[in-house]
Amino acid sequence: MSDLLATGASGVRAYQSALTTVSENIANAGTAGYARRSVALKEVNAGAGISSTSRVASGMGVVVDGVVRSADAFRAADVRASSADLARSETGVAWLDRIQTALTGNKLGDRLTSFFTSAQAMAADPTASAPRSVFLEAGTSAANAFAATGKALDQVAADLDGTAENAVTTLSGLGVALAKVNDGLGRVTPGTTSAAQLLDQRDQLLEQMSAISDVSVSIDVAGRAAVRLGGATGPTLVSGSDAGTVTYVRNDAGNVSFAVHRGGEIATLVPSGGALAGIVDGAQRIEAAREQLNGIATSFVDGVNAVQAQGRDLDGNPGGPMFATGDSPTDIQLTLTDPRGIAAAAVGGGPRDNSNLQALSALRSSARFEARTTGLVADNAAALSSRQQVAEAQSAIRDGAVAARDAVSGVNLDSEAVDLMRFQQAYQASSRVIQVARETLQSILDIR
Repeated sequence: MSDLLATGASGVRAYQSALTTVSENIANAGTAGYARRSVALKEVNAGAGISSTSRVASGMGVVVDGVVRSADAFRAADVRASSADLARSETGVAWLDRIQTALTGNKLGDRLTSFFTSAQAMAADPTASAPRSVFLEAGTSAANAFAATGKALDQVAADLDGTAENAVTTLSGLGVALAKVNDGLGRVTPGTTSAAQLLDQRDQLLEQMSAISDVSVSIDVAGRAAVRLGGATGPTLVSGSDAGTVTYVRNDAGNVSFAVHRGGEIATLVPSGGALAGIVDGAQRIEAAREQLNGIATSFVDGVNAVQAQGRDLDGNPGGPMFATGDSPTDIQLTLTDPRGIAAAAVGGGPRDNSNLQALSALRSSARFEARTTGLVADNAAALSSRQQVAEAQSAIRDGAVAARDAVSGVNLDSEAVDLMRFQQAYQASSRVIQVARETLQSILDIR
């Protein structure tokens, strides 16, 4: 009779644990990173610790064999890989968009057109003061547009540095957190709720890391994760309870680099995915745009000043420089402030001669300032559009990977409702077994 009581009691305990686990699943159905859990049950054999006087071997109830976490390592790896690809593209899109705004926000192309158009208007009457003043104003606008566009690109580069510093700081912090989770997994009893919680945290940290840099992950038998950045041959960021730090630098040439510092050693990180790879792409785009803009600015200043030098102003003097540059090629200032100093005439020409303005028109055609500016903007716009299309495709791929993972690890409320009813009935039946055993035992005692 005591065996019957023990059997019923084991059922009550086991199905109470099962009901608790189902309730936990339902409560965390909307919790990010939560993987569905179930209770593994096994039969208690006659020799497993419950005494019996029967010579016939039979089951003696049920016990909880552990908490099973529903997870698929391969599908989780697919999510990490697709997240890294998407993060790289989205980051690249963000910086290409910033570059586009910097290149177009100050209307440099329009200012250059106005400059050369005002020179043509001045050619109709080289002695008139109003067209000469308009020409100088147009020159000021063009110089300011160059300077503002250059500063806008500088600001984009500075913002990129800030973003990169935040990204490596976050990545280093995630590495430290993962190392602590690894330490916990080494101490916790496998198959417990605590172990399942730590494994959930581990997978969340790995997914967050993959959005910053592509990661290569290896898992040991205790569930502890070792992480390499930049692929399977990249530097190790986390191993066991030891974590390194990631640093970022950008040199004067605009080239960026990352490094992992761990155990007194420094290893170069070359990310091929995640936000860090997108930052590398963005830095290269910024530097390329800066070089092209510098080239346009330098040829513009040198060309206009050369045309000035070969002509004569209204007083018959050689034309002086119209523009000067500061610390950078785009830091342009108008140095010619007197409208009479514009060298519209050729050497030997009179005050009404406009031959030198024809040289300015020829410079416009040969140097192609406006076309090069338009091409710079158009090339960046094309790269932006292409990257956006790639990002859209990668977003769909990641959504599919997440859906496939969640089909295994996600909580299905309909299924949980069925399990809730099933375990509730089993719990009630086990309770009824105990009640019957007690009633039977009491009847026997009453007979005696």
